[in-house]
Amino acid sequence: MKVFFIQDTLINAGTEKSLLQILPLVSPEIEFKVVYFYPRHDLKDAYERAGIPLVFLDLEGKYDFWKGIKKLRELIQKGKPDILVSSLLRSNLITRMASLLTGVPLVGTFVNDSYNNYRLEIKKGIQRQKFKFFWGLDRITAAIPKLYISNSSFIAKSHIKTLGVPLEKTKVVYRGRNIPSQIWKKRVSDTFEFISYGRLLQIKGFQELIQAFAKVHSVYPNSRLMIYGEGIHRPVLEKLVKELDLSHSVSLPGVISNVTEIIYKADCFVFPSWYEGFSGALVEAMMAGIPIIASDIPMNLEALTPDVNAITFPVRDVNALTRKMEYAVTHQQEMAELGRKAREEACGRFDIQLIAKQYESVLREAYQKYAAT
Repeated sequence: MKVFFIQDTLINAGTEKSLLQILPLVSPEIEFKVVYFYPRHDLKDAYERAGIPLVFLDLEGKYDFWKGIKKLRELIQKGKPDILVSSLLRSNLITRMASLLTGVPLVGTFVNDSYNNYRLEIKKGIQRQKFKFFWGLDRITAAIPKLYISNSSFIAKSHIKTLGVPLEKTKVVYRGRNIPSQIWKKRVSDTFEFISYGRLLQIKGFQELIQAFAKVHSVYPNSRLMIYGEGIHRPVLEKLVKELDLSHSVSLPGVISNVTEIIYKADCFVFPSWYEGFSGALVEAMMAGIPIIASDIPMNLEALTPDVNAITFPVRDVNALTRKMEYAVTHQQEMAELGRKAREEACGRFDIQLIAKQYESVLREAYQKYAAT
């Protein structure tokens, strides 16, 4: 079986990191290539070190769809894959057209809740019209893939409404991660450090996190907050930190390669997103064993059980988040026990070895049903 995995870029984000971890674990008889379109090569060295063959089609600008369809079609005709697998909007649209033109069956993926109300809410003017236009294109072409892999049950169900994809056409395979040998332990320190990381976007909830932290810090002045990542919301967050006079207690260090190692130096991981896919960052925190505070969005609750292996708060509720963060400071032994249980849960359900087998099983099913002759 020969498979082309097709995605927008090699940016250091959840979808790209997940594929990087899965592909080295698939069976040797599966031949594969990763094809990407746009010049973001953040993970290129990591893919090459993992022995994953890459094809870069070098599209210009943000879209260049017609050129992308032409180049991908030529690559498919030359490489003769049995199955195509596409991820993320631009690649999905290009690959669907190439699949139609070449007759090679396509497996689509659902990696986030793309069209929920929060996302529509933050779009204004031309951006809102553009969002609706691409939503329309996505919906019109959504019937082309023979099968979908979704990284969460909730996301699979949400696409029944938003894209008209029936649930029986979707298989759920959660995101996995390698189980770390290191286990989080409560550090001995006079300070209490909260940590979070992700792209600096409004929907990641970092603004609410900083606002909640300001209230916590006023009561517990030895507390600290570190938010790792980059994104277009950085100026807003930096301004907020300055306005709240938190420059000495809140840090935005940017992107670092070893952020999962930094987790072990903090006291609590906070995950305040408005919406997600099934978050790899959350799985990483669970596997580390660090105490977790997370928003109560459905995707998070597929991984976490409130008050059993984490504490949760109503999404976007600054006051509720403040109370949970204060609890974390004052109930450190109880929080450590929640972290221990989170690691136990994650290692049992999200071990990348298990996830890779599930992923491969879906691909084999698609091959047998749609490609084998």
